Amino acid sequence: MDVAVVDYRSATAARDFTRSLRETGFAVLVNHPIDYSMVLRLQQEWLDFFRSERKWEFLPDEGGQDGYRPMEEAETAVGFSKKDIKEYFHWYPWGRQPEAESRVAREMYDAGFSLAAELLSWVEEFTPSEISKQFTMPLSEMINGTQRTLLRILHYPPLRGDEPEGSVRAAAHQDINMITVLPASNEPGLQVRDLSGKWHDVPCDPGSVAINAGDMLDYATGGFYPSTTHQVTNPTGDAAKRSRISTPLFLHPADDVVVAKGTTAFEFLRDRIKQIAGVELQK
Repeated sequence: MDVAVVDYRSATAARDFTRSLRETGFAVLVNHPIDYSMVLRLQQEWLDFFRSERKWEFLPDEGGQDGYRPMEEAETAVGFSKKDIKEYFHWYPWGRQPEAESRVAREMYDAGFSLAAELLSWVEEFTPSEISKQFTMPLSEMINGTQRTLLRILHYPPLRGDEPEGSVRAAAHQDINMITVLPASNEPGLQVRDLSGKWHDVPCDPGSVAINAGDMLDYATGGFYPSTTHQVTNPTGDAAKRSRISTPLFLHPADDVVVAKGTTAFEFLRDRIKQIAGVELQK
């Protein structure tokens, strides 16, 4: 399984990207418009935030999705019994947020959203007509007015050696949304699984951006763009002593958009969150 590395500036970028998304559910972009120095600032500022006590000021309200989630509240992936080894912050433009760190978070959100929207238009352009005729509306219009697109800032802390047996930084899972924009982390560990069940490392060269299809795009296209299973492995040696910061942006449709088969984006998201986290999503 080869996750294609696509040059954003190439004349064939849109076609190459869409082909990789079709064949593997993933692609890696280089020479894209997301500023790498901004990504580095985001990683460092939020690593400092996770190491501080201020994070406890941003716990979500009951049923809320925005704000800080401690390790005790990390998800348990479907089919697994152990929680992931991580803490994270859900950053929305409308949500609770620390003022200082949110300046660079806003930069990343805007840059990620703009790129994700463009990539979705590429998918729309190069999807065969026999597939695109199933769409309830053009894919690029599904995100108009959305309030669900999310910048998730994850901290995988250094491993101490006393983690529950069988627990990992992020157990095998698929993303719920349309497409995910993931700037290269400060540490490796992301893997994608092929159809035979074999795991492959996703390139994380500095400045690159990994893109993957989510469950909603899979559903909207009848499986044409597969939502591929991926995970974050536990490092060994000196790498186990280091934190890993990951900053994916999850592109979501607007709540009332019918993704496919009469199911709205809100209904799809609500059911998946209840399955994963056991909480009822509020509209």
